[in-house]
Amino acid sequence: MFKSKSLLLLLFAAVAFSQNQLPLIPKPASVETKQGNFILSQSTKIILNDPEFKKEVDLFNQFLKANYGFELQVLDNSKSSINTIKIQKSNLTDASAEAYQLNVLQDEIRIASKNGAGIFYAFQTLQQLIPVQSQTLSIAAVTINDQPKYQWRGMHLDVGRHFFPVAFIKKYIDYIAMYKMNTFHWHLTDDQGWRIEIKKYPELTKVGAWRKGSMVGHYNDQKFDDKPYGGFYTQDDIKEIVAYAAERHITVVPEIEMPGHAQAALAAYPELSCTGGPFEVSRKWGVLEDIFCPKEETFEFLENVLAEVMDLFPSQYIHIGGDESPKTRWKNCPHCQALIRKEGLKDEHELQSYFIKRIEKFINANGRKIIGWDEILEGGLAPNAAVMSWRGTEGGISAAKQHHYVVMTPGSHCYFDHYQGEPKNEPLAIGGYTTIEKVYSYQPTPKELSPSESGYILGAQGNLWTEYIQEPEHVEYMVMPRMAALAEVVWGTSDENAYKDFQTRLMKHFALLDKMGIHYSKAMFEVTAKAGPSVQNKGVSFHLKSAYGNSGIHYTTNGKNPSAGSKTYSQPILISKSRTVKAAYFENGKQKSATIEQAFFITKSTGKNIVLKTPPHENYAIGGSFTLVDGMRGNMGKYGRDWLGFWGKDLDAVISLGKKETISKVTIDVLSNEGSWIYYPEFIEVLISENGKDFKSIQKVSLPEIIKMKGIVTIQCNKQQAKYIQVIAKNAGKIPEGKEGAGADAWLFADEIMVE
Repeated sequence: MFKSKSLLLLLFAAVAFSQNQLPLIPKPASVETKQGNFILSQSTKIILNDPEFKKEVDLFNQFLKANYGFELQVLDNSKSSINTIKIQKSNLTDASAEAYQLNVLQDEIRIASKNGAGIFYAFQTLQQLIPVQSQTLSIAAVTINDQPKYQWRGMHLDVGRHFFPVAFIKKYIDYIAMYKMNTFHWHLTDDQGWRIEIKKYPELTKVGAWRKGSMVGHYNDQKFDDKPYGGFYTQDDIKEIVAYAAERHITVVPEIEMPGHAQAALAAYPELSCTGGPFEVSRKWGVLEDIFCPKEETFEFLENVLAEVMDLFPSQYIHIGGDESPKTRWKNCPHCQALIRKEGLKDEHELQSYFIKRIEKFINANGRKIIGWDEILEGGLAPNAAVMSWRGTEGGISAAKQHHYVVMTPGSHCYFDHYQGEPKNEPLAIGGYTTIEKVYSYQPTPKELSPSESGYILGAQGNLWTEYIQEPEHVEYMVMPRMAALAEVVWGTSDENAYKDFQTRLMKHFALLDKMGIHYSKAMFEVTAKAGPSVQNKGVSFHLKSAYGNSGIHYTTNGKNPSAGSKTYSQPILISKSRTVKAAYFENGKQKSATIEQAFFITKSTGKNIVLKTPPHENYAIGGSFTLVDGMRGNMGKYGRDWLGFWGKDLDAVISLGKKETISKVTIDVLSNEGSWIYYPEFIEVLISENGKDFKSIQKVSLPEIIKMKGIVTIQCNKQQAKYIQVIAKNAGKIPEGKEGAGADAWLFADEIMVE
């Protein structure tokens, strides 16, 4: 599943780096390289005149001991400037609380900051400057003035679906700290497991922390094992982890899900539901119907739980979830309906707002604030709530315009449970396609906001949901190196137009990850591919790219595996006939990357101009409208880059064939996965036109027929003449009662439109 580290040895032999290109991630705000080097050795002394920074010095010594086998002597007073590291308190009044200065000279290193966070970040930078594979620890002379742009620089980890031991949680915190991120969002409760000890309610961990089995394979397979699974963190564990994080200037934000994702809690205390149960801790992933019932007993329970949570976590924000809460039970619950009438609420969405506002009032009374997923906007936002925008950027934009603080974490760029390379070469994932380059391209502050509204964007974070991730090594593989890319984004020094520079620094940085024994993805070294319109407007232009450089890419177009003797890639490949392209990177006659394979299905619509009446959702819009005519059909089992997703919207596409053609049939691929809220369309209709204005319907295929065709929908056109083809796929609309996500908008997933 995980690629061999031996690839790195080949990598460093293949790529030559400038001596002045420092392997620093995130890139500092200001760097000035100088002549000379500082030699770090066992005789180097640390001069610490301010005991306030002793903790940061101790952590640096721990790093040296673990990686180089020695520690440095710490002195509280010395006039010597020879071979010393001096720690000073900065008096810069205009610098942020996390700003620092690092000055490496030939004889000494000077570190200065207002407080411990800045000193800690300076040491993180210094650690990256120390050579990884060298007998002499020679550090390049440099002056760095640095500070972050965003105050929330976070990583999330779901331990509800799969549980990870305390030792690994500490490692995860170390990774966050290494990249100068400062927030660990710890998702502690869900339908599949309650992971935090609550003294007042022991059944939460006695019952709620254990399930009778788990899903095996993808959700679509609906297969389960019968192996009992579970675990939880004691309050002592949590105190230990919170303290460990605090030493590294990381705030741990706990998440206690409500009102949805509550089945593990309801299995322990079924009286808090609308129906009374009984319930089991769920073996099944997805969104479940049974949620907390908004009755007084429930609020008493949640306030008692949150009181213990707040005693354990000193964070300003407490995350209360608020996402994916089906309203089916509330609609059929006499108590809920009576409460709606009593409070003068319009519907169940306003009842959820009432629920969240009750919880917020309690948390605010204890000097804290709530943060929740963007669904808490529905029905009216609680007065002081902050929002995590995950379903795209719309929720974050709306909240910021209402003057609520926002953490941006859209699935399009920040969901690290998505595939990061060619799905055929990757471990099983939920779907999606989020490359490291795409993460690096993200900008947390939406352009739609005014300067004053932009001030409400706290920052961004990466999310890792673990339905398909069982082992710590797999966690590392999914977050590394995408975490590095996001770290530079939230530090504020990323440049989408200078991705190559980041990529080069990252290649050098991998040696440090190797030394730390981290399992990280090598997907960025795959040959990547993208199809675009051809110059001749015939077929498509197939673009290949390699992190090593394109000159070593060899390819075939006959379906055979490439070799060093195959065609050398020098320009985009014109694909005008149906065929299969295979490509890989070679050096000195040896293959250095996995082989990529792409089948093309060329029809009269391939590569032609296409216009969508409504754009796809940003989370599933990698290739834009051209995805539907690029000749590459989506994999029905892996929802990666080749699918467009429309959330609650119809697909309405018009293809210009360029000239009048005789049309025999039109085929379009659509998906169904109800557990993921993806539904076949109500109908698919094909219309034709000769002028692009006056369209006539050829045929409309209904849902039962789409189901029979298993999503590969072919409409016969009986040799009609047309210059324009319109394809309409009607979204299923609201998810019906009794289905997961009932009441929410359905997703429509579609791919290639093939005209023959």
